Amino acid sequence: MRWLVTGAGGLLGHEVTKALAAEGADATGLDRRALDITDPGAVSEAFDRHRPDLLVNCAAYTAVEAAETDEERALRVNGDGPRHLAALCARHGTRLLHLSTDYVFSGDARSPYAEDHPTAPRNAYGRSKRAGERAVLGLLPEHGVVVRTAWLHGAHGSSFVRAMTERARAGGPVDVVADQVGQPTWAADVARLLLALGHAPGARGIFHATNAGRATWYELAREVFRLVGADPDRVRPVPGTVFGGRAPRPAYTVLGHARWREAGIPAPRPWREALAEALDRRI
Repeated sequence: MRWLVTGAGGLLGHEVTKALAAEGADATGLDRRALDITDPGAVSEAFDRHRPDLLVNCAAYTAVEAAETDEERALRVNGDGPRHLAALCARHGTRLLHLSTDYVFSGDARSPYAEDHPTAPRNAYGRSKRAGERAVLGLLPEHGVVVRTAWLHGAHGSSFVRAMTERARAGGPVDVVADQVGQPTWAADVARLLLALGHAPGARGIFHATNAGRATWYELAREVFRLVGADPDRVRPVPGTVFGGRAPRPAYTVLGHARWREAGIPAPRPWREALAEALDRRI
């Protein structure tokens, strides 16, 4: 089976290509310079050159704040790009695993969002990602998989966990948002789930690839401080309004994991366990 990974230079794309290499898979990773998914001609050429059996789309516009004033660009990357990929996958009989986000939900729930819960994004970034979901599922009803993830951290690229690790070691207090609830998620765990989906040819539809449990950014920061040997009390809770910003942020985006069991794949492990391993490997 030939794998093609788009957005391979990003935090998650890096982990996917690394996991595929460790497995000895026939895989090619293309970063943004190698493939602009908003260019239909370039996408077509990539398919002709690599002839993938399975494509993992990690390419995305992820600048949540910037999307509020540049929604057109966000939609080109997060909506039109996946549509170009899905159209080529449909033509070539290629399966597509497309990465999406918890921000497609409104954030007003009180229990984990099920995979089939209606979407209602509150900001431009979420709307652009929902457009990509609809394109993939509409064009590839039998061979398309949407994989939503959230609050990613990893050894490659920037993340909240990396920033808190640096702040913990630098000394002094840090103010962190305490009124947004989600799921800290290790990119390496998401990569393993994506490979498992790739080896499950009957898997289709929507899956949630987040580590289990729930936390606020404040609780996550305290756990990072504790794990690196810093005083968690240096972390101070503040409301999200303190930092302003144009993009409305959903208050609660905990995702449910029921579909993993249906697919015969173990559900994601708790976020604290994954975070401890992630930080241990980097220290």
